[in-house]
Amino acid sequence: MQENDGLNEIKIEDQKIIDNKELSFFEALIPVVILMAMLAYNIFFVEDQEWFGGYTNQIILLLGGGVAAAVGFFNKVSLSVMLKEVWENLKSVFVPIMILFLVGALAGTWLVSGVIPAMVYYGLQVLSPEIFLPASVIIAAVISIATGSSWTTSATVGIALVGIGTALGINPGMIAGAVISGAYFGDKMSPLSDTTNLAPAMAGTDLFTHIKYMAITTVPTIIITLIVFGIISFNIDTTGSADISNLLASIDHTFNISPWLFLVPVGVVALILLKTKPLVALASGILLAIIFAFVFQGNILEGLSQSKFSAIINSIFTETSIVTDNEKLNDLFSAGGMEGMLWTIYLIICAMVFGGIMDGIGALSRITKALLSIATSIFGLFASTVLSCLGLNLIASDQYLAIVIPGKMFKKAYEDKGLAPENLSRTLEDAGTVTSVLIPWNTCGAYQSGVLGVGVGEYIGYAIFNWLSPFTTLLFAALNLKIKMLKDK
Repeated sequence: MQENDGLNEIKIEDQKIIDNKELSFFEALIPVVILMAMLAYNIFFVEDQEWFGGYTNQIILLLGGGVAAAVGFFNKVSLSVMLKEVWENLKSVFVPIMILFLVGALAGTWLVSGVIPAMVYYGLQVLSPEIFLPASVIIAAVISIATGSSWTTSATVGIALVGIGTALGINPGMIAGAVISGAYFGDKMSPLSDTTNLAPAMAGTDLFTHIKYMAITTVPTIIITLIVFGIISFNIDTTGSADISNLLASIDHTFNISPWLFLVPVGVVALILLKTKPLVALASGILLAIIFAFVFQGNILEGLSQSKFSAIINSIFTETSIVTDNEKLNDLFSAGGMEGMLWTIYLIICAMVFGGIMDGIGALSRITKALLSIATSIFGLFASTVLSCLGLNLIASDQYLAIVIPGKMFKKAYEDKGLAPENLSRTLEDAGTVTSVLIPWNTCGAYQSGVLGVGVGEYIGYAIFNWLSPFTTLLFAALNLKIKMLKDK
């Protein structure tokens, strides 16, 4: 084993920050710069942005880790030190990874049990021409919470809402902005969302603590959004009628829709409110959904597989698609099960490898100290995080990386300031998740504009929730409102 005379450990609670005196600030930045360069090359010069196939981002993170290791070897850091930090990082995300697997299973079982279709069915019926825009926000939010996916919401109900609203004579940019606002609110607040699981995993807190703390800034933002859209609705003329009968008929024909199905999500929410452990609450939601699937959706199960039991097993572990007589609904009524969560899980693992090596060579400590020397106040730290998330959304063009990289880089800085980890996880979502859709070349912006048929420039001003969220989190930081310290935990 090599001696590492330039290394010493500074223990903060259960976290260790390795400070390498031999590592300069510029050397610490080398892996980050190369990582960004590889991401930029993949975005601007590689067709379909799949330089190394479907797992390009994961491979790039591993390559970045390799560069960090080379920097570490140059500065006399042993392989054992780096591997130890990687292992510590991987252990820290074991529970979040288990939650992600359960989230995949929950999405599949909620689909075959009819819970998600019931939410769509009853959600669509609140439409009214006089309050179309705020209603669109609410519908998109409800469905996004149920599915955990802003993309799926926009590609299904969002398309329908744009079509209906356009027939009513409403500006498509307004409708798209309302749909996106609601969809990303639901995406942020849903325990089924991959980004909502990713942010607390990066910051070092748990899923439901993150959601509860995030509501402090998210709820006021969505309320303001609804008020603005309500004012807009009162000042525009609508014509025609909102005909959703075909969609409702398709759902009713395919599934056995009943209000009793809402007992499943209500049961999960109740367990969460009773402070049940996330793994137990999610597992209970899966079990309840399985029971309701047998009771209410026997025909669906028989149509999916040779036996009802195998249909349930498939919904838990693999992709499930339920075909209706309406093409607009087919994408919505599909789920990936646990298998559908593998991309995000692999991303977390690769990020932990990159971050662990950066920890091991002392790079994160060096970068953190530089950040802390600039961000001398708590507000400065929040502002630095927001700018980093925005910058990565602009440069890396991927909301996952806009969460992963700042989350890992800023984690120690928040600890140094005595801030609870949920401050970081909330800021990552307020600035990273929701702003990705506002950038035309970001994967989210390109996807949403393509699916809804409305350019980013047309809806950016009306995606009120998305551009207001970073300002809300900065306002709370500036006024020191609901900023939880470690000593408060």
